[in-house]
Amino acid sequence: MESAEIRRRWLSFFEERGHTVVPSASLIADDPTLLLVNAGMVPFKPYFLGEVKPPFARASSVQKCVRTPDIEEVGKTTRHGTFFQMCGNFSFGDYFKEGAIKLAWELLTTSVAHGGYGLEPEKLWITVYKEDDEAERIWRDVVGVPAERIQRLGKKDNYWSMGVPGPCGPCSEINYDRGPEFGEEGGPAVNDERYVEIWNLVFMQYERGEGTGKEDFEILGDLPSKNIDTGLGLERLAMILQGVQNMYETDTLKVVIDKATELTGVRYGAEHGSDVSLRVVSDHMRTSVMLIGDGVTPGNEGRGYVLRRIMRRAVRNMRLLGATRPVVGELVDTVITTMGEQYPELETDRKRIETVALAEEAAFLKALNGGTNILDAAVSETKSVGSTVLPGDKAFLLHDTWGFPIDLTLEMAAEQGLSVDEDGFRRLMQEQRDRAKADAKAKKTGHADVTAYREIADGSGATEFTGYTNTEGETTIVGLLVNGVPSPAASEGEEVEVVLDRTPFYAEGGGQLADQGRIKLHSGAVVEVRDVQQPVPGVSVHKGAVQVGEVTVGATAYATIDIRRRRAIARAHSATHLTHQALRDALGPTAAQAGSENSPGRFRFDFGSPAAVPGTVLTDVEQKINEVLARELDVHAEVMSIDDAKRQGAIAEFGEKYGERVRVVTIGDFSKELCGGTHVHNTAQLGLVKLLGESSIGSGVRRIEALVGVDAYNFLAKEHTVVAQLQELVKGRPEELPEKVSAMLGKLKDAEKEIEKFRAEKVLQAAAGLAAGAKDVHGVALVTGQVPDGTSADDLRRLVLDVRGRVPGDRPAVVALFTTANDRPLTVIATNEAARERGLKAGDLVRTAAKTLGGGGGGKPDVAQGGGQNPDAIGDAVAAVERLVAETA
Repeated sequence: MESAEIRRRWLSFFEERGHTVVPSASLIADDPTLLLVNAGMVPFKPYFLGEVKPPFARASSVQKCVRTPDIEEVGKTTRHGTFFQMCGNFSFGDYFKEGAIKLAWELLTTSVAHGGYGLEPEKLWITVYKEDDEAERIWRDVVGVPAERIQRLGKKDNYWSMGVPGPCGPCSEINYDRGPEFGEEGGPAVNDERYVEIWNLVFMQYERGEGTGKEDFEILGDLPSKNIDTGLGLERLAMILQGVQNMYETDTLKVVIDKATELTGVRYGAEHGSDVSLRVVSDHMRTSVMLIGDGVTPGNEGRGYVLRRIMRRAVRNMRLLGATRPVVGELVDTVITTMGEQYPELETDRKRIETVALAEEAAFLKALNGGTNILDAAVSETKSVGSTVLPGDKAFLLHDTWGFPIDLTLEMAAEQGLSVDEDGFRRLMQEQRDRAKADAKAKKTGHADVTAYREIADGSGATEFTGYTNTEGETTIVGLLVNGVPSPAASEGEEVEVVLDRTPFYAEGGGQLADQGRIKLHSGAVVEVRDVQQPVPGVSVHKGAVQVGEVTVGATAYATIDIRRRRAIARAHSATHLTHQALRDALGPTAAQAGSENSPGRFRFDFGSPAAVPGTVLTDVEQKINEVLARELDVHAEVMSIDDAKRQGAIAEFGEKYGERVRVVTIGDFSKELCGGTHVHNTAQLGLVKLLGESSIGSGVRRIEALVGVDAYNFLAKEHTVVAQLQELVKGRPEELPEKVSAMLGKLKDAEKEIEKFRAEKVLQAAAGLAAGAKDVHGVALVTGQVPDGTSADDLRRLVLDVRGRVPGDRPAVVALFTTANDRPLTVIATNEAARERGLKAGDLVRTAAKTLGGGGGGKPDVAQGGGQNPDAIGDAVAAVERLVAETA
C-alpha cells in the first residue's frame, strides 16, 4: 500500500466517524518556543493547554513534522530521519480510553477491502502504563487481545507530558511483531527492533506539577476535561504494509535513493559507506523540499540554518558518491513528483522550490571547492605538528569566508580522524557578534556607558512618546549628558544628549529614521536635535548641540519636531507597508521583510527571495501600489493583544520580540502589520511611489529602493527632461526611443568590429616581415620586437602565433613580441615543438621578460603572456629574452 493511500485511508476512516479533518499545518511553527513543527499535536497545543476553545470535539490530521537533534545519525542507522508524517486523531472532552482503543484496533485490523490496513491481530502487541488497570482491561476484555500480548511499562516509556506543568497522562502503544529474523521474542519490553511501535495513544487525564526529566514530577490531580491525543508514524506503517526492512526502502524515500543511484552509478546495498550517503541524500532532499515548500529559505540563523545544513549535507554526500555536476534539480524533481500526490501545493509551487534549491546548491558548490582546499591544508598542518584537534580559528575561517557550517567542518574533520576546537570557534563567533553589536551600540549610545541612561530611567521612568498625535509640546529635561558623561548643565556650543520626560520626537527604530527638530527652554536656551536613539528600552536620548544659552537638568522646555521631515518619513513608512503587501501578493508569503529604512522621501525594503524579481513583476508591484494610493484608503493604528493581532492576520515577523500588547497599523483592506512607526492618515497623502529597482544584498535576500511623494515626482521630471533631450537627438517619439537607440548602438558595434578587423589585418601584415627577419641563435630562429602601441592582447597573441607558424616546423623557433597598451607593457611569447625539445619554454621566457618589465606572467610551455608597470623597460626585456635563449639553446 502506497504512502498516499495510507494517508487517504486514515483521514477517510476518522472523517466517517465524526472527526473534523484538519489539514497539515505549515512546518513553520506558530509557536515562539519552536523553530519547526516536531510533533503531530503541535497545532492542537492551544486546545490541550486550555488557551483556546477547540472548534470541534473530534479531529484528525496527517501532520508534516521535522526533527533534527539526531541529524548526525541519519543514514548511519535506518531508524533516524528528519522529516516524517504523523497521523493523529484527537478528542477534546469527547471519547476517552475505550473509544480511542477501539478506533485504533478497528482501523489497523479491518481488511484492506473494507477500508482498513489489514494487519494480522496476532502480530499486534500492546504496552500500557504500569498503573493503568483500565487500559489493560479494555484491551483484554473489550478488544480481546490475549493477556500475554499486553505488557506494562513505567513512566519513561508509557507516560506523556509536555515537560512542563500542564496536562499529562498514561499512554498505550501498539507494536507490530516483524518476526524472528529481527531478533529474540518476548514483546516490546524485550526487543523494540522486532516489535516496532506504530501507534501511540495518549490519555490526557491528569495535571502535572513541577519536576525534571520524564519521570520526576508530581501528579496534582484530574483534569476538568479528559482528552485524547494519538500518533501513528506513517513511514513506520508504510514499512510494514510495503513489506520492506526499513523506512528508507518505503516508496517515498526509495525513489529518491534510486535517482541518486542513477546520478552517481553507485548501487544501494553494495557497501555500507555508500549506503549511508544514499540514505542521507534521500532523507535530506525530501526534508529540504518540504521546508522550502512551506516558505523556509536557506540562511545562517534559525530554521533557515536547519535547511541550509541539511541541504549542504545532501549535496556533499552526492559528491562523496561521485557526482561531479549539479544534481539538486533532478533530486528535487523526484521528491516533488513523489510527494506531490499527498501535498499538491508542491506541484503548484514547483518552480519556486527548484529556484531556491538550485541557488543554494550553486552557492555551496562554490564554497565547497574553495573551502575543501583550505580544510585539507589545515588538516595537513594539524597532523604535521602531531595534533588531533583542528584549531578553532581554522573552523572560523571556513565559516566566515567559505560559508561552511560548523557541523560540516566537524563531520569532514572527523573523516580525517580529527576533532575540532569548538570552544575556540564559538569564542571567535561571539567576538564577531560582539563587534557587530558594539558598532550598533555606538550609534545608539555614542560610546557612552549605558549605566548613565539606566540611572536616568530608574530615577525618572520611561520617556512618554506623544508623537503619534502631537508634533510639539511642553516637556521637562530629566537627564543631560556631555561627551557621554552625566552633567547638571551644558553651555552654548557643546554637544549634548538630552533626556525628556515626554517627547514628540520619534526615536530611530523599526526601520524608521529619527525625527529632528528643536528643544527650546523657557530660559531662551535652544538645543538643535539631529538624532534620537533608545540606548536602553524606554529612554529616548535626543542628540544635538546647544545653539543658544545654557541647558540645565530640571528645566522646562518646549519640544518641536521638523514637521516636513516627519511627514516625508511617514509617507516613506506607509509606502514600505504597501510595498511589502504588494510583494507578498506577487511572490507569495516567502517575500517576507528582512529589513528596511524609511527616510525623508525615500525608502529601501529588504525581503526574502531566492532570485531576482523580474522587471515585469516589479512593474506590476509598482502599479498596484499606486492604484492603492488612488483609492484613498484610510490608515489607522490600534493597540491590541498579540493574539488578537494574529487572529486578524497582522503580519508579524518570526524572531521579533513582541509584548502582550502590540500596535497594529491597518491600511484600508490592503495591509495590516505590527508596527510602532509613524504613518500618513490616508494613502492619497503619499502622492506617488516610484520603485527605482531591486538588487541582491546577500544569499536569498533582495533589496528594493524607492522614492515617495515630491522626491518621486522630481525623479520622473528629470527622466522626462532626459527623454525630451533624446527625442531631439534621434528625432523620434518617446515610444520610438528604444528601437532607435538600439539601432544606433548596433551600427556603432558594427563599426567597432570593422575597425577591429582593420587593425588586426594591419598587425598581421607584419607577420611575414618579422618571420623573415628572424635571428639565428645557436640554431634557434629567434624573433623579437615591439609592435605599434595600442595593439590589443588578443591581436598580439594572434600575431605571435602567425609568425611562429611561418617558421619551418623542423627548425626550433621562439617568437617574443612586445607592445604598450593603456600605458602598460605587454608581451606574448611562443615556442614550437622543436624549441621545447631543446628546453625553451614560453612560460620561463615570459617570467624573465615580465620581471624586467616590473610585473609578472605565465602560461603553457608553447605560449605564455605577461605584463608589467614600466614600458620604458621593453628594450631591456627583449635583451633578457635573447640572453636566456642563448644560454638555454
